[in-house]
Amino acid sequence: MPTLEISIPTTSLSPTSPPYTLYNITLRLPLRSFTLSKRYSDFSSFHTALTSQTTSPPPSPLPPKSWFANTVSNASLREERRIGLESYLRAINNDPDPQWRNSSAWRAFLNLPNTPSGATGTNGSHTTSARLHAAITDPAAASGPGGGGKAITDPTLWLDCFRDMKAHLHDARLQLTRRDQETTPQKQHESSAMAKSALVRAGSLIAALEEGLKNLGDMSSSKGKNGGDSRSQSRERKGNGWSDGVVLGDGELRRRKDLLVNARKEKDGLEDLLNAMAAKGRIDNAVASLEDKEALVGSARTRKPARSGRVLGKETERTRELDNQGVLQLQRETMQDQDLGLEELRKIVARQKELGIAINGELQVQNDLLRLADEDADRLQGKLDISKKRLGKIS
Repeated sequence: MPTLEISIPTTSLSPTSPPYTLYNITLRLPLRSFTLSKRYSDFSSFHTALTSQTTSPPPSPLPPKSWFANTVSNASLREERRIGLESYLRAINNDPDPQWRNSSAWRAFLNLPNTPSGATGTNGSHTTSARLHAAITDPAAASGPGGGGKAITDPTLWLDCFRDMKAHLHDARLQLTRRDQETTPQKQHESSAMAKSALVRAGSLIAALEEGLKNLGDMSSSKGKNGGDSRSQSRERKGNGWSDGVVLGDGELRRRKDLLVNARKEKDGLEDLLNAMAAKGRIDNAVASLEDKEALVGSARTRKPARSGRVLGKETERTRELDNQGVLQLQRETMQDQDLGLEELRKIVARQKELGIAINGELQVQNDLLRLADEDADRLQGKLDISKKRLGKIS
């Protein structure tokens, strides 16, 4: 059975009026992940359909409906139901008995493609859906006897896997950024491990995509050789597990090859960055350990005995008559006075800033008024010129 991880990490409220609670179901497959939003009534209908199809209740009961409380206004009830629904789905997914997972109600509720057992020889769409589902969830299964040893032979599935590979590269880059921002070795190690895992998945996808692109190229060359016999091409594609869709042209094949080359370069660059970060971390740890060793061992040899008592000749009028506790109290009072002085200075600077902003605003207003006065003066000068010309004509 393909690996499927189910969780309900969050909930949300619908934008409708009145609102209702939506439970965001996250499904993670080996090559893709997506999220569904379902309300409690959807779970209830699914539970009824599942029990009817399998004639036996699921391994975990559905959380009961509450008649005296509302999940929209009660956050604790909403969280309790989220945990119960997550346990309900996980119990079905992890149970050794596959009868509930093989039902159509399960696949329809989670928007999963039809399983290979539901494919028929007379319905090509069911066969294609089953083959795509097998290639997405378990790439090795597509290279079995039915797949002709070719992991990816569908152009649409190739693009889907490419998007998943880019998502893994994005996750790796994000984890490397977090690793650079972390301050504790444990957090840095966790980020490095997650980045390494994402890069390994991206590398396996790149290898599968390269093999799939080679298969698609073989399809194109096969079409070129048998260009006049379309019926023979169709039989050959079906016999090799290929899609009945459009065969890729040379330009599209070159474009996808360039995409893979750039993706591999990006993956290699991220791996080099991860290795450089790991090497730098090892060097920093080694330097830190040497410094600690010097601080513990070497300082004992070179450390001078500390002087006891107060230093004579450096007393002031204020400290000469004070004992050690009095000097300490005097220092504290001095530091408090300095803190008060800094606070007053901060207020003065803030006030100066506010005055500067106010002056700037006033200058802008004055500039606008001067500009308007200048425009009025220009208009008045134009009117005076026209009046002078008219007077000249009259005289």
